[in-house]
Formats: sequence, C-alpha cells, structure tokens
Amino acid sequence: MQSTVMTAATRIAKTLEISEDDVFQQALASFLYQQKRHILQHQLELLRRYSVDSVDNLEAKIAKGEVVEHPAWEDLIVIENLSARLEELDGHIEDLQDATSYSSK
Repeated sequence: MQSTVMTAATRIAKTLEISEDDVFQQALASFLYQQKRHILQHQLELLRRYSVDSVDNLEAKIAKGEVVEHPAWEDLIVIENLSARLEELDGHIEDLQDATSYSSK
C-alpha cells in the first residue's frame, strides 16, 4: 500500500514539477482545511437549528427560555467541542505553514 502511494506521489510530483515533500504538504494542508470546513458547517447547522448566529446568542435564548434546554444544552456542548477541535486544526495548519516557510528559506 505504502509503495503504491509513494509511486503515485512520485508521478504527481513529476507531473506538477514539485517535490514529493511539497505534494504531501499540500495534500495535508488540503485535508486540514477540508476538516475545518466540515466542522464549521456542522457548527452552523446546529446554530441555525435555534435561529442564532453565535454561541452567546444560543446561551441567551436558553437562559431566557426561548428554546427548550434539552437538547439545546447538549448542542451547545457539541458546538463548544467543535470550537476546540477547530483550534487544534488551526494549530496544525499553523505548524504546517511554519514548516513550509522554514523549508523554503
């Protein structure tokens, strides 16, 4: 399996006239951004469920009794967990960008 991936990466690198490292870095960056988009979409779907545009607005609606606490609190927890995941992904993206800028020096 790994040799098949390596062979494909070699072919792609040659076709694009870039190094195999660049192929893998760009693929990893694309994957991380795709994960980030998926998480953001999930967060927005949860917020739309309650017709709000932020966690603060959802918390306010829960506090005022404008939405039923259950499952709103559970969804709020999910949104907060997704936010933490986004921070992790942003850290990985930043690390990858730092590595890319370091290697181009």
